[in-house]
Amino acid sequence: MSIDYERTDRQDGSAPDKPLVSICCLTYNHEPYIRDALEGFLKQKVTFPYEILIYDDASTDNTPGIIKEYFLRYPRLIRPILQEENQYSKGITNPSGAFNFPRVRGKYVAMCEGDDYWTDEGKLQAQVDYLEAHPDCSLCFHSAKIMTVDGSKSDKYMRPYKGDRMVSPEQMIDKSRGYPTASMVFRASLVESLPSYYRDCPVGDTPLQLMAAASGYGYYMDRAMSVYRVGAASSWTAAGKRGDYEAKQRDYCEAMKKTYREFDRATGGRFHEAVKSAAVRTWFLTKVNTRRYKVVLSRKYRRYYRELTGRTRFYIAMEVRLPWMYGLLARIAERKRSKRS
Repeated sequence: MSIDYERTDRQDGSAPDKPLVSICCLTYNHEPYIRDALEGFLKQKVTFPYEILIYDDASTDNTPGIIKEYFLRYPRLIRPILQEENQYSKGITNPSGAFNFPRVRGKYVAMCEGDDYWTDEGKLQAQVDYLEAHPDCSLCFHSAKIMTVDGSKSDKYMRPYKGDRMVSPEQMIDKSRGYPTASMVFRASLVESLPSYYRDCPVGDTPLQLMAAASGYGYYMDRAMSVYRVGAASSWTAAGKRGDYEAKQRDYCEAMKKTYREFDRATGGRFHEAVKSAAVRTWFLTKVNTRRYKVVLSRKYRRYYRELTGRTRFYIAMEVRLPWMYGLLARIAERKRSKRS
């Protein structure tokens, strides 16, 4: 059972303006972060109406209470669904497609999960302006600042490219850096009918990018207009590290290979070489994550190794060549994280 506030939020009986943009937000145990996300939406300076579609998957903290608080303040703007039973545990791994996309009324969809947030009040206007002026563009995105929840060291930015640029479909498929989910704005027509490779994929952003590649080109704005949080306890990445991590990485790799195969079939092999390379990269990164360094350092995969950040390559080299030093630094870092928590 879920609580759907869409039927009770028009207390005066009037209908809100039809939005140009539908902001889609997923939350689960995001109590420490959800206010940042909501404030980022509300602070946007735009010349068009928009709506905020929030889906909470039965959080066990006070996330639903905070969402209700904002809904009471902005009943004509915020449209929440608050689940009372967790749907992810029942096999619905892409809740955007199941619960948010079917409610979209806008011409465009903007993505942001509840533990990330927007920092630039002109972000939405800039992206919509570009999409309105360039009908062949299927996806507009930008860079993001990285914030670690535990204060540990990390790369400063999630920055897939240097400089504003058009991105070809092949580059969207076979990319060396991920795109921040909270940066993505695309045409709502993209998600009117979801292909099987979206529904079956273990993550939601990759198949969206594949769908965008199949229907047009991308445009990247080289500005950090959002924050990407790393290490939130409720995040998909954190959940994946619990339990048998190696088995989860194998399962993830197999699921992603299936996604790429289905996409390749759905697009008639138009992007076959890019798809094949993207699948190999996914497999390679699971080897990085599970520290299979004999494979990682093999000449056969030198291209993908060179795509890793300098920070990652440094720590791999240290762990391989100076394991005692790597172990010492890891223990120091762990003590610092324990003190912060």
